[in-house]
Amino acid sequence: MCGITGFADFNQKSSREIVFQMAASMFHRGPDGQAEFFEQREDFQIGLGHRRLSIIDLSHAADQPMIYGDLVIVFNGEIYNYNEIKEELKGKGHQFKTTSDTEVILHSWKEWGAAAIHKWHGMFAMVLYDKDKQELIAIRDRAGVKPFYYSFQDGLFLFGSELKTLMAHPNYRKELNKDAVASFLQYGAVPAPHCIFRNTYKLRAGHLLRFNLLKKELTTEEYWNVYDHYNKPKLKIDLPEAIGETERILEKAFQYRMVADVPVGVFLSGGFDSTCVTALLQKNSTARIKTFTIGTTDNLLDEAPFAKQIAAHLGTDHTEYYCTAKEAIDIVPELPFYYDEPFADSSAIPTILVSRLARQKVTVALSADAGDEIFAGYNRYDYINRYGQKLQRIPAPLRKMAAGLMEHISSKAIPVLRNKANFHSRYDKLKNLLNDPSPEALLKNLSIIFSDREIVELFSQGIGAQAVISDLSALYHSRELKPEYYDALSFMMAVDYQTYLADDILQKVDRATMSISLEGREPFLDQEIIEWAAQLPVDYKYHKGIKKYILREIVYHYVPREMMDRPKMGFGIPVADWLTKELRPLVEEHLGNAALKMHGLFNPDTVSRLTREFFAGRKEKYLKIWYLLMFQLWYKKWM
Repeated sequence: MCGITGFADFNQKSSREIVFQMAASMFHRGPDGQAEFFEQREDFQIGLGHRRLSIIDLSHAADQPMIYGDLVIVFNGEIYNYNEIKEELKGKGHQFKTTSDTEVILHSWKEWGAAAIHKWHGMFAMVLYDKDKQELIAIRDRAGVKPFYYSFQDGLFLFGSELKTLMAHPNYRKELNKDAVASFLQYGAVPAPHCIFRNTYKLRAGHLLRFNLLKKELTTEEYWNVYDHYNKPKLKIDLPEAIGETERILEKAFQYRMVADVPVGVFLSGGFDSTCVTALLQKNSTARIKTFTIGTTDNLLDEAPFAKQIAAHLGTDHTEYYCTAKEAIDIVPELPFYYDEPFADSSAIPTILVSRLARQKVTVALSADAGDEIFAGYNRYDYINRYGQKLQRIPAPLRKMAAGLMEHISSKAIPVLRNKANFHSRYDKLKNLLNDPSPEALLKNLSIIFSDREIVELFSQGIGAQAVISDLSALYHSRELKPEYYDALSFMMAVDYQTYLADDILQKVDRATMSISLEGREPFLDQEIIEWAAQLPVDYKYHKGIKKYILREIVYHYVPREMMDRPKMGFGIPVADWLTKELRPLVEEHLGNAALKMHGLFNPDTVSRLTREFFAGRKEKYLKIWYLLMFQLWYKKWM
């Protein structure tokens, strides 16, 4: 795990010192070393920079940038099956100087070109500079675990693992992308391929970028798409056989993620996904797997005691830490530095806290994300399966009347339910569901915080915000899933895999773990898992109202049902309470008229009405306040 950055400057106004500064801006991604490659050509300058977090082959021989013949590479990530590929290459006459996976990438690219990508099991964002062809090739992994930003404007091509590396170049122009601001306020993150700055992009997951330095031509191409696997006939397989084969595939993928020359641990929340990872790893290990859990002093929102029980049952070397509200709140002002685009997922806070805990004992931690997207775990899948058709049967005028009524009734006024976790945000979303209950619209409406109408009202200068919003909406109305293979659940999981997983979850974990120089690995994101699971019968994943059915059946082999079957809580972040108490001065300062005038994007009257309603008791509006606050803090830090 590392940080990469660099440039191709056709104006020839860059230098080795500049690429040094670009790499140095992300010291936290690689505290074990920094190196640069700089080349002056007749028509352009090339600079490649690397910050290293040593994981595989800790010697300096594995430092980057690494050169092999006419190829130079900077690489962030891991290729877990590199030893298998290495043996195949040795059979073809290749000789190696290191035991690193980086060298295997170089040799495999030399041997097979772009076809080598299909051999790699791993997470990666890399740039290869082919001196002979005078071409830069950038590649991002299938799911988008590793980040990759790039920009090409005014004769200057820049790239980096984080946006701050681009900003470190003196000739990078920061121009706010207003459409991206609007999209952030809907989804809590700026969706790929867009960026908060104009003329700057994220390389999409499963894509490859080629930059012809002679012609100054930049093209991108897709090498992998999740729909290719949903667009296959469902497997004719009985449930016991499916459970056994799924477990075998999971076990192989999880074991790959243990490959390292440094200590490895697991984030154990106590849910089915992290328990599955821990159980399958521990059963094959003579040593006790290191597991880590963060708890909170609010026992109504705390799952740490259950994680401790599971750790004891599985026999792991468990570490837990109970944080105070102050420790969590103190992270809020730090978020804009590590998430150098606006980012509003509040679970970044406990992810940073558990990363800090784990880093005291390990350099690599496995995070069990993507189980929900692959095996149907989200509550919204439940809502659509249980209530979608019922909502569709309600006459449209009645649905719209009910939604209008909810606009005037505070969620805080609803007896009993007002005391349940997440009720206030769900109440807000239900208003959107009543307007359009189709699977596509339901999924989008359950995913957004500000509706399209509210976005138009919020922005002060009549911004349509259509470019990014329309582009992202296209994914929510995708027709890539062929009619003969269509079912609502497969459609929703494929959309979430392409959007929420890549843009929110994986970005959250990457920045949180790297904030403390910890490598985060995602064992559920081995391509064999999704390629297999996509073809499983739908009712093996969502069975008679039970989410993640097949995953649960695997976990029950190792942990008693009574220990697992409980309401899911997670690490509760009481954002609504913070905003009315400890964070209220921050809200009043950054959502006040003076702060809003700094950029003039938002209508002060609209923001003022929203904050008044929230502080007057409309608790369901807390996410809107939080999203605006996260943007304002980001703007203050970077603009």
